[in-house]
Amino acid sequence: MRLAGVARRAGDLPEAIEALENALKLDPRCFPALLMMATVRESTGDIKLAVHHYSVAIAQAPPTWQIDPSAISALEHGRALVERHHRELRDFIHAAIGDARQDCADAERKKVDTFVDVTLGIRKSYTQQPMEFCYPGLPSIEFYDRVHFPWLSALEAQSAEIRRELMAILGGGGEGFAPYINYPDQIPLDQWRELNRSPKWAAWHFFDKGEPIEDHFKIAPVTADAVSRLPQPKVVRRSPSALFSTLTPKTRIPPHTGVANFRLVVHLPLVIPPGCGFRVGGETREWRFGEAWVFDDTIEHEAWNNSDELRVIMICDVWSPLLSAAEREAIAAIIEARDRFSAIVPSPSI
Repeated sequence: MRLAGVARRAGDLPEAIEALENALKLDPRCFPALLMMATVRESTGDIKLAVHHYSVAIAQAPPTWQIDPSAISALEHGRALVERHHRELRDFIHAAIGDARQDCADAERKKVDTFVDVTLGIRKSYTQQPMEFCYPGLPSIEFYDRVHFPWLSALEAQSAEIRRELMAILGGGGEGFAPYINYPDQIPLDQWRELNRSPKWAAWHFFDKGEPIEDHFKIAPVTADAVSRLPQPKVVRRSPSALFSTLTPKTRIPPHTGVANFRLVVHLPLVIPPGCGFRVGGETREWRFGEAWVFDDTIEHEAWNNSDELRVIMICDVWSPLLSAAEREAIAAIIEARDRFSAIVPSPSI
């Protein structure tokens, strides 16, 4: 390392590279040698090789507090160089595959673009991580294409009436809303500590352990009817589930995953001030009133309300469209039998 430093200061870059290669033979994970190799390669003008070495150095970097200021500066420069190189490479690939990409349908083109970004490391690859139930053979799809849900437009068409019922509930004092997160103190779920039993994230449920809450059905009949027309899972003491979900100003729901991958989650935005957002895996979206989407909540997701106003959406669950009627019946029977045998009382799903 000292020899490499002397050679670099003397302008003898080949000698510096040879010394660094010898250092890395002794310790291939030596962060100072990896970072110096990246900077030296950049000095030679070999940007592609420099990007490779910066990427390895970034992966091996210790915590910031263990790095001196000059190394921190070099790392930040390297990250910017790597990011710029990857975006240039993405543009090159898109140009090279122009015809093939254009021949794809919209949903296919989105998958092609995601494949490019994941391959280049621009975007992280997310997979299903259900907390409890994982049915085999179901793909990890962050947001599902609307083509799978022919009933979605009919639900959206009722947005104004659904919001009217919601506003009447809120205008009456919000009776029936309760904290969405309600776990005993002894449960080790640190990510929910701030929101546990907090009104910052609250829910007005249409079902309690899979059974209709009759009073709520009567208070919001249009919403209840709209939900009843959806292909919801019917699992004893667990589902269906439908609710109005409020998020108070300056509140964030931390990254988390849901319980079961055999069902998907529908969001219908009802009260959406500016500054609200939602991320599933590597894709971030903004809610817009009356524009619903369906996503896989067993993929890491989070939500936030950075505004000074209340955010409200309707949430409900639906069967995965990739399951047959026989599979749906079998899944429901398996879970009910397991719960009954083990005397399990299901906790609220997230």
